[in-house]
Amino acid sequence: MNNTVKIIGAGLAGCEAAYQLAKRGIRVQLIDMKPSRHTPAHRLDTFCELVCSNSLRSDSIENAVGLLKAELRLMDSLIMKCADSTKVPAGGALAVDRNRFSEMVTEILAGNPLIEIIEEEVTSLPDAPCIIATGPLTDGAMLDAIEKRVGTSLHFHDAAAPIVTSESLDMSKVFSSSRYGRGSDYLNCPMSAEEYFRFVRELVAAETVPLHEFETPKVFEGCMPVEAMARRGEHTLAFGPLKPVGLIDPNTGKQPYAVVQLRRENEAGTLYNIVGFQTNLKIPEQRRVFGMIPGLENAEFVRYGVMHRNSYLDSPGKLTCCYELKAAPGVFFAGQITGVEGYVESASSGFVAGVNMARRLLDQEQMDFGPETAIGSLGHYVSEYNGSDFQPMNVTFGIMSPLPVRIRNKRERYSAIAERALKRIDDIVSKGGF
Repeated sequence: MNNTVKIIGAGLAGCEAAYQLAKRGIRVQLIDMKPSRHTPAHRLDTFCELVCSNSLRSDSIENAVGLLKAELRLMDSLIMKCADSTKVPAGGALAVDRNRFSEMVTEILAGNPLIEIIEEEVTSLPDAPCIIATGPLTDGAMLDAIEKRVGTSLHFHDAAAPIVTSESLDMSKVFSSSRYGRGSDYLNCPMSAEEYFRFVRELVAAETVPLHEFETPKVFEGCMPVEAMARRGEHTLAFGPLKPVGLIDPNTGKQPYAVVQLRRENEAGTLYNIVGFQTNLKIPEQRRVFGMIPGLENAEFVRYGVMHRNSYLDSPGKLTCCYELKAAPGVFFAGQITGVEGYVESASSGFVAGVNMARRLLDQEQMDFGPETAIGSLGHYVSEYNGSDFQPMNVTFGIMSPLPVRIRNKRERYSAIAERALKRIDDIVSKGGF
């Protein structure tokens, strides 16, 4: 086994793995098909493009993804470093200027003398040592090669929300506020009951893009298209992404019946994402139906919502908790293709794969971060899940090891789990030279 690692795919996982390997003195060939070819969901020529939302979700350690971010920060994660440097206001969440974030990651890796960047579409699995981080949009010959080596892959459908320009919004109807007066990071489009129910009726009846599947497609619950959610019942959106609690419309002094929130997309505040509006509506229908939202009547769309198929491995029993292929030592997988779901989760799998690839090449014992940590629990989930319906998983406290004593208060319980996890990471850092 030579000491130059090939990493296929320069997304969140591949870039994090490359950074961790180079940091440990290992040479890397980072191979990506951009800019000569893009998937249907990608637009930028730079690495780590955030295809769906620009939010990395909660930053509180009493939320599992917030804890995962804290763990990665302690261990010098490239993705967290760049995300923190390019963040935009988003209340208690960490959201980034997606263009600046992508550019910063690309610049750091391109400037590292141990990382060789190769523009090439790879259609077969390379020999060890390699990390396959081709992402959920892996298709064609590469997907065939993976399935031949690992076994049949699974899939679900994912969706992205539209982005509009701030200058096209009717600010006489839109107001700035976060829930319960916690700042003014979001723009809010208030709806009366009459406006809401009229909108829901049109949304449910609107035309969608055919998915060309022979069966009803499986959709990841966290990215459920807004029209599919609305079909569950006319009140579903009002109790979901359009929930108005904690928001007062300054024009009326009252809480609206429903609220559509817009989250800043870039540092300049010229672009806004329609929060929770992942969709598979046809483009003319997006303009028509979303134009019924107060303040968005003349909205200029710089990106329409899209739906795409995501593939992932049937990982349990085939990957280790360090994301190494059991049948082929020195071959690692990373990112959403392993069955983790979410930006931070993808980066964390790349971190674990990169660290353990380096340790393999340096003749060191593999590092299991343990199920009592957020980062380790994801690896144990994808490698050890023993149910009959393996599906992608966001990090949650539910997949982490329970505490030895029961704490009834949820907030106190999550705080205790987080404290235990961060102590474990502190111990690893102090001993492992992170």
